[in-house]
Amino acid sequence: MYNKLKQEDIAYLTNLVGAARMRTGDAISEDYSHDEMGGVSRMPDALIRVMTTEEVSAILRYANERRIPVVVRGSGTGLVGAGVPIEGGIMLETTGMNQILELDENNLTVTVQPGVLLMELSAFAEAHGLLYPPDPGEKSATIGGNISTNAGGMRAVKYGVTRDYVRALTAVLPTGEIMHCGGKVVKNSTGYSVKDLLIGAEGTLAVITEAVLKLVPLPAITVSLLLPFDSIKAAIETVPVLVRSKASLTAIEFMERDTILFSEDYLGKRFPHTTAPAYLLLTVDGNDQMVVDKELGNVAELCIAHGAWDAFIVDTQERKDSVWSARGAFLEAIKASTTQMDECDVVVPRDRVAEFILYTHEVAAQLNMRIPSFGHAGDGNLHVYICKDALEEEEWERMLLKAFDLLYGKAHEMGGLVSGEHGIGYAKRAYLSRAVGEEQVMLMRRIKAAFDPNGILNPGKVV
Repeated sequence: MYNKLKQEDIAYLTNLVGAARMRTGDAISEDYSHDEMGGVSRMPDALIRVMTTEEVSAILRYANERRIPVVVRGSGTGLVGAGVPIEGGIMLETTGMNQILELDENNLTVTVQPGVLLMELSAFAEAHGLLYPPDPGEKSATIGGNISTNAGGMRAVKYGVTRDYVRALTAVLPTGEIMHCGGKVVKNSTGYSVKDLLIGAEGTLAVITEAVLKLVPLPAITVSLLLPFDSIKAAIETVPVLVRSKASLTAIEFMERDTILFSEDYLGKRFPHTTAPAYLLLTVDGNDQMVVDKELGNVAELCIAHGAWDAFIVDTQERKDSVWSARGAFLEAIKASTTQMDECDVVVPRDRVAEFILYTHEVAAQLNMRIPSFGHAGDGNLHVYICKDALEEEEWERMLLKAFDLLYGKAHEMGGLVSGEHGIGYAKRAYLSRAVGEEQVMLMRRIKAAFDPNGILNPGKVV
């Protein structure tokens, strides 16, 4: 179906971008063969560090004519193999397209290239008294990657996910045409929302080269509460109570003691409290100290009434650094504790979170495997990690599939879905039709064909 890259193709592409930004064969680092999870691996035949929309357009037009597969990569922090070139071909690296192009304080928007890192955008916005609310745990991810997976993160309870902050996109179709969709407008009911099709499409429909993003005023006050509980069941069963109370919480995170200890070992830093089996971490933000204090007091009383041992205020910079650096390191800490792992990134209704987490404990006992977890209890998005530890490769692959079947099956039974924010990519394709039905998958394939008639862009992913 696809053509292999030939010397004449390499010569054409090198002439197009210059030898300094083109790599082939052994000159390509092995890092480009996999993403953060590492379960799927394949080297590209050519790596091109693109710098402009026009370059992307020229490369895609040529690749489409030659039927050469193309995959786009940002920082490589994905977890489902979406950025792995499983058919070889050309990899476009966008980290060089890393400019913040415009801050429009009249419309509260910022225009960025796709290679801007989340932490760079967050720092830029805050320096101007503004906030970019999407807050995934991996701060070194690119904005292009966040848009391509519709990343959510810890502030989604109050502020929503990436899709809610994308006002406009510039994207290049697989056939090379440059497309602009959306605008700085607040409302838009002008035909089909092509912009929203591209958000979460994992690079299968077009290559995003510019984005106009919505910002909000930066809250003057942000305070967190750390609440220890006797059990994960007691902790998570408090979440629906908090939701029903209509408390204005920015984040509702849950974590178990073992995961915190992994993080302590990984970072070499102490967490403020580690003697409880389970914890909730809640955040409140606002501009009025009295209002924030009252909200914190009400939330603390509610949690203590439902079994919390105490409520520790995380308000000093030292405590904030300790708690949030540990929370941000959970994925890497669990990864460092085992020989290999894979993730079940499910989302379930908020009132079923406790039931699902307790079910992961049952699966761990049934399969005699270690399955730590943490996640966004406030929006039902759970990150569950199946650890290989000392299992032999053949047994690991067998048990991993069994664990996924059980966990995704349970999520489906609860009215949940396969992915809350990390996407389908290559690794989770087998579970997509079970989650949404074959009719939706067939519709997705027809949409893919309309955008990419030759199927060159990120083949073998999602559908």
